[in-house]
Amino acid sequence: MTTKNRKPVQEVVKPFLTGSPTDERTVKGALGFLGVLVLAGFMTFLVCSALNMNSSVLRVGLNLVVEALILLIFYNNAVGRGADAVARGEILYQKQEKGQPFAASEKAICFHPLKGYLTGFLGTIPLLVCAVFLAVTATRQMTGYGALPGWISAYQDRTEVGDALVAYTVREGIGVADVLRIIVRMSVMPFISMAGNEDREALLLVERLSPVIVLLPALAYGTGYLQGRKERTKIHTGIAQSRKNRAKKERKARKARAGRGPRTPQQLN
Repeated sequence: MTTKNRKPVQEVVKPFLTGSPTDERTVKGALGFLGVLVLAGFMTFLVCSALNMNSSVLRVGLNLVVEALILLIFYNNAVGRGADAVARGEILYQKQEKGQPFAASEKAICFHPLKGYLTGFLGTIPLLVCAVFLAVTATRQMTGYGALPGWISAYQDRTEVGDALVAYTVREGIGVADVLRIIVRMSVMPFISMAGNEDREALLLVERLSPVIVLLPALAYGTGYLQGRKERTKIHTGIAQSRKNRAKKERKARKARAGRGPRTPQQLN
């Protein structure tokens, strides 16, 4: 059984103008990126809390899937933005070839390889600052004092008993480090869930690696933005292939009509 060797589809790449790493939309894009980060952190907190199970293998696997889905969302969102930026560059290139004027701000919006990474990094800065501070100051979390039995409360007024139990009655307030820990842990919740609540060393390792972890969405966004060039190439190649197939069908249809010859009138009875 033989198979016909299909000719490889020739890619259609159109020239475009390159913009600048930052433009008038960078700040707005970074704020939007931060908003999505916060929303994703809240959603993963809810999802990963439900995935906190005893089986470590199953817990790690499911949380890895959650993290991969989040990165995929940032990646796919950036692919569309990158393709749109390349399309703008193609339009301005045509204007340039025709001698038509355009503003420098229009050119700045066009595709640039660093634009996606910078947008993601700027949007991550608030969380990154919190993560760096936590990573520097992180210490192994110790188990606190448990609750006292009810029958001991009758003896707390005695000096010899109350002095010994003073550690159980003093409540430490919430400090800046505690607030930052909550913010950062929500941002890296899949990794916190993978470590488990009981493994103090694993939790400490996640906190110290949190500056790298919080940058993963920005890296996914920047990598996706780079694919905008390939996405535009796919679009142009698909359009060219569709035109080629349509022309091929039309040629076959003309040959078929020519092969039948002219139609002769038939006598009616």
